[in-house]
Amino acid sequence: MLPSERDIRQSQVEYLANVVTRIEDNMIDPREFGRLEAEVHSLRAQVAALQDDVRTLLALANKSKGGLWTGMTLASMLGGLVSWVVSHWGK
Repeated sequence: MLPSERDIRQSQVEYLANVVTRIEDNMIDPREFGRLEAEVHSLRAQVAALQDDVRTLLALANKSKGGLWTGMTLASMLGGLVSWVVSHWGK
């Protein structure tokens, strides 16, 4: 027995309803999209702030490295002077 035209249309409607349901399930909710967009914006601001902090720390490390070498130079000079004075003082 052949299906009637009504049965064929009904099955087509059911098929299309299933396809539409699957498409809607895969769609992004606009509110969820907006929330994610705001979160990305916030994270970008945080990353920019972290980049600034890292640059500041790098500059501070470079300054302290120069200060370390200056301190080493002064300590060496002072140590040499004290050694020279002590070695010549006793003669």
